Amino acid sequence: MSDQIRLAERFEEHRGRLHSLAYRMLGSDAEADDAVQETWIRLSRTGDDDIENLGGWLTTAASRVCLNMLRSRTTRGETDYDEQLPDPVVESADVLADPESSAQLSDAVETALLIVLSRLSPAERVAFVLHDTFDVPFEQIGELLDRAPEAARQLASRARRRVRADAGAPDTDTRQVGARHTGAGPYGRRVVDAFFAAAHEGDFDRLVALLAPDVALRVDGGPSASVIVRGNETVASRAMMFANPDAVLRPVVVDGEPGVLVMVAGRPTSLMAFHVEEETVVAIDAYTEERLAGVALPV
Repeated sequence: MSDQIRLAERFEEHRGRLHSLAYRMLGSDAEADDAVQETWIRLSRTGDDDIENLGGWLTTAASRVCLNMLRSRTTRGETDYDEQLPDPVVESADVLADPESSAQLSDAVETALLIVLSRLSPAERVAFVLHDTFDVPFEQIGELLDRAPEAARQLASRARRRVRADAGAPDTDTRQVGARHTGAGPYGRRVVDAFFAAAHEGDFDRLVALLAPDVALRVDGGPSASVIVRGNETVASRAMMFANPDAVLRPVVVDGEPGVLVMVAGRPTSLMAFHVEEETVVAIDAYTEERLAGVALPV
């Protein structure tokens, strides 16, 4: 067996973990694949003769690749990083009624956490994911970020506070934050149905009543085409403006949240995910037709 084949076999033992790490940092399967491939290229060039802990070396190498990719998003001017949404996990609404299929929601819950993570700076996100998810020591994180271990600890702490604040769960373990956003059951669905009924009937006051005063509508139209709208009256006006009588609304589950796939003439034109707390919509994530081009949708 050649050294390169042996090295490739050792790398494959870590591929799944590396992809999971990259996906948490980047929020995109395609970019995670690219990061893992770049990590393999770096390993193949270096070899493992002088590597005592291959798993640790790969974690550091993959993290450095992800950090560079996160930083390049802003320098390329391709998108506003703070408003970027990760690739959504979209399931048929039938998954909620099927006990065997309900396990599929675990990926959606994971992605719900990614939505919160997407609001962090690259350094905060790397420090948080490496320490809180993969138990990487701050000494190693600090070396990766070119900072002192205490500075890395502060980055992770600041990120943890922001994640908890965005999740509305100040006393919750950050590894379970995504679960706070899973409102895809019948209760959340009823609120979403009421929202679209009010929009269809042109009932502006009812729409406003269903929305939190500080509700945020984030529209992801792809690179350099993302916008955010805040306030219940402003968001309600948007809903009234874009209500399409020819649209067919298909209930789905998006990242563990109640959602709707909007179809016109048999073609998906938009996807919306609703974050529902009690009887109120607190946030809406919307994906345009252009953004859906690379998203797997239920048949």
